[in-house]
Amino acid sequence: MADSVLAPVRPIFRSLAVTIVPDAAALDERAWGEVEQHIEEALRQRVPRMRRQLRLLVRALDVLPVTRYGRPFTKLDPARRTRVLERVERSRVLLLRRGVWGLRTLVMLGYYGRPEAARAIGYRASPLGWEARR
Repeated sequence: MADSVLAPVRPIFRSLAVTIVPDAAALDERAWGEVEQHIEEALRQRVPRMRRQLRLLVRALDVLPVTRYGRPFTKLDPARRTRVLERVERSRVLLLRRGVWGLRTLVMLGYYGRPEAARAIGYRASPLGWEARR
């Protein structure tokens, strides 16, 4: 995909995604493609500036732990990755907090937007809304 937001940062994005949704570690390449496709579709509706900012955030989250752990995010164990994201979520820098919140939302949209995941959690959306339950 020529205008892909995630392609240039794919390994970093996937390590962040697995930290946010640990079950994503079990995804095969086909399922990862579905996750990324859902996210790319959502991002296509955003202005180019926002897409660039997302890529910048993903890269920044990879280098941020170097000061504390001497390693980028992608080289940390799962517990440290979680601690890094938790610290950024509580950062004094509002833009970082919002960025991680937005990233988390995109990851969940991509992961749970797959029909396979929806079935696994028992999600059966219907255009009838609550009427479908009656």
